[in-house]
Amino acid sequence: MLSLAGPLVGANLLQMAIAAVDVIFVARLGAVDLAAATLAAFLFNLLSYALIGLTSAAAPLIAAERGRKAHAVRGVRRDVRMALWVGSIGAVPVMLLLWHGQALLSLAGQDAEVARRAGLFLRILLAAVPLSVAAGVMRIAAAALGRPGWAFLATGVALLVDIVGNWVLAFGHWHAPPLGLAGSALANLISFAVMTLTYAVILVRDRRLRRYRLFGRWWRGDGARARDICRIGLPIMATWMLEGGLFGGAALLMGLIGVTDVAAHAIALNIAAFAFQLPFGIAQAATIRVGLAYGAADRRWIALAGNVALAIGVGVMAVTATIIWTAPRSLIGLYIDTHDPANATVVALAVRFLTVAAVFQLADGAQAVAAGVLRGIQDTRVPMLIAAFGYWVVGFGSSVALGFATPLAGAGIWWGLAAGLLVVALLLTMRWRARGRLGLEPAPA
Repeated sequence: MLSLAGPLVGANLLQMAIAAVDVIFVARLGAVDLAAATLAAFLFNLLSYALIGLTSAAAPLIAAERGRKAHAVRGVRRDVRMALWVGSIGAVPVMLLLWHGQALLSLAGQDAEVARRAGLFLRILLAAVPLSVAAGVMRIAAAALGRPGWAFLATGVALLVDIVGNWVLAFGHWHAPPLGLAGSALANLISFAVMTLTYAVILVRDRRLRRYRLFGRWWRGDGARARDICRIGLPIMATWMLEGGLFGGAALLMGLIGVTDVAAHAIALNIAAFAFQLPFGIAQAATIRVGLAYGAADRRWIALAGNVALAIGVGVMAVTATIIWTAPRSLIGLYIDTHDPANATVVALAVRFLTVAAVFQLADGAQAVAAGVLRGIQDTRVPMLIAAFGYWVVGFGSSVALGFATPLAGAGIWWGLAAGLLVVALLLTMRWRARGRLGLEPAPA
């Protein structure tokens, strides 16, 4: 489990680093450009990650194919092909939405100039939607076929390209014209293109992967497999959007309290998001390991793979919780000067929020990995309903109640998030424990 999860965790952290690099460069362009890039990135990430969630159904399908037959080739190839088809078709309406990004942000009441610049950013970046989806599918294929290390390499290459691209295109180095915000968007687009091309070369050239000929007969459809992708993937997509929407909604609630609270919330949430990449990578590995056992119809293997993943996920988050609890100011110092009196209020609020984040680390890890092991047995519809209830009824409802009906204010919003994550973690874990009684396991081979 660790050998599979390690490179995936590393790739997730590098993907977070790409977002951080964009913020560092765009922040030097001014507050308006930073606000525009932040809003544009939120829309782009929400919609493109939703598509990646949809196509991530390929992971349990490929794993089950290999579990049934260790040297399966045709079935794996068709799973990858149909995931690419479904993702490409889904990219079309997403690109149309992003093309009208300025109008969407204006309807949301954003500043006119910020909305205009964000719209320009999105019109350049929208071409990256099909690239990001294709890269996601190829990453899943490489990991499910036993080569997860390539994900770390491809994402690392994209990070280097993004750094150089921002430096050259946004600020006009190496005799290039300074394009400002548009240059940063173009650097993002180029980094996605390079990452996608890197994955394609890997799938064609790697000795273990090329025998699957994953791009062979790409024009031939398979309706049954496309329906399987949608059946498993649509609930995953909805779950990811529900979770992303919860934290986006929390930011909006924080904005109703005060600007300082929003700044502290952004810092604390970014730290928590970095920590979340650990159980998220473990969950991705768990889906593959449990999927292999599911395909082999080996109930003991299913139990072993899932329970090991849960133990590792909760154990890792116990470590991150300890770090966040004992050294919050040091972590905040990575973002702002904690010794500057002008930042005292932001630092104090961020410390309060991180105290709550340390408490919900275990629940966050458990719910992420529990969702991953359930995806391995191709159970996604009920977990989606659990997520809707836990995130929005319990989580968002508690955030509103504690944030505005008690003196807790911003900390109350974070306690509401903790409550939602805890409920989802408990319900998903209970469903995993009851999988045999619920008929979620295959008949013994």
